[in-house]
Amino acid sequence: MWGFAHAVLEVLNPHLKNLFGLNHANASWVQVATYAAYFLMAIPAGKIIQRWGYRGGVLTGLVLYGVGALLFLPICLWGVKANNPVAIYPAFVGLLFVIGCGLTCLETSANPYVTVLGEKSSAEQRINLAQSLNGLGWICGPFVGGLFFFGGETGTGDIATVATPYAVVGIFVLLVALGFKFSKLPEVDEDYDEEVGEYESSTPKSSSLMNPVYIMGVVALFLYVAAQTGVNSNFVAYFTEYSSISRGEASLWLSFGGMGLFFVGRLCGSWLMGHVKAWKVLLIYAIGATLGSLVIITCRGIVSMTAFFLVYLCESIMFPTIFSLALRGAVGQTKRASSYLIMTIVGGAVAPLLMGCIADSSTLALAFMIPLLCYVVIAAYAASLKRRVEIM
Repeated sequence: MWGFAHAVLEVLNPHLKNLFGLNHANASWVQVATYAAYFLMAIPAGKIIQRWGYRGGVLTGLVLYGVGALLFLPICLWGVKANNPVAIYPAFVGLLFVIGCGLTCLETSANPYVTVLGEKSSAEQRINLAQSLNGLGWICGPFVGGLFFFGGETGTGDIATVATPYAVVGIFVLLVALGFKFSKLPEVDEDYDEEVGEYESSTPKSSSLMNPVYIMGVVALFLYVAAQTGVNSNFVAYFTEYSSISRGEASLWLSFGGMGLFFVGRLCGSWLMGHVKAWKVLLIYAIGATLGSLVIITCRGIVSMTAFFLVYLCESIMFPTIFSLALRGAVGQTKRASSYLIMTIVGGAVAPLLMGCIADSSTLALAFMIPLLCYVVIAAYAASLKRRVEIM
């Protein structure tokens, strides 16, 4: 569900940019609002989990997500009736912030829950497999959004097309929340974290959040989300600017090409981690994403477009792998540590804005220097974990 919510933004961005006549920087507020919510809501989400457990966190997230999505319907109807579409753009941004708060609660609950629900040695493999299913949402988001947003309508009718997919998703999410409320799932407490690795045994719980493995993981995760969101939010714009592909066609390439390979990459990564150390897989994937970003900046045509798909394949395992590796350094602090890790998703609010400013002042291709630098640091982070191979 949160895969769909994030992925649909990548086609909502160019749709609103065209509809409201926005430049790259102003259109990026679609991503800024959603990802800024992660920074502001992560600690409250952690408090909710500490008070009511993982179940309470998931339910809170589902309700916020569903209500925020449903509210698109009255806002869009008001915009059509008032015949003043530009005035409702801030309202759209505000509703995306509400949805972002719901997504924060969901991810703060679900990611650590999957990590601790099972053998610690297979945590990275387990969370990659779970997030592979999330990849289906990443595929559906651009496809469904493209069908509604780029359907050929003009004028205020385009605003109405925004309401339909969000209203349907809102109803679905609230039904899931209702079902989840009456389901029985095991609750995991912090005793899981007593089973520590070699480097953890010498780290007091009071200082576990200062462990280098955790601190470096926080930085790497921030940069990953920045890179991923920067690439996603500019995919359609890049394809339409540097080729003859329409926005509708670009959304299909994003859905089945980029997000399809993202899904495949996670499945392959999950399998690989059953045979290869997680840090090695992360290093290989990060190098691949770095090379792909370099090609996007320096080349054009079919070569640079193909490089996008390499980037999507290689960035696929980064979030769950970095998340799980970082939690290894947070002894006895899983719930609190995951809140801080979720806060790093605010990186998704930073990169699109920076890239938008670079694109407006220079070229869109040059803006991909931002994800390139992020992938370089992630590769360095993965390589640094070699010294701790005994606990990976």
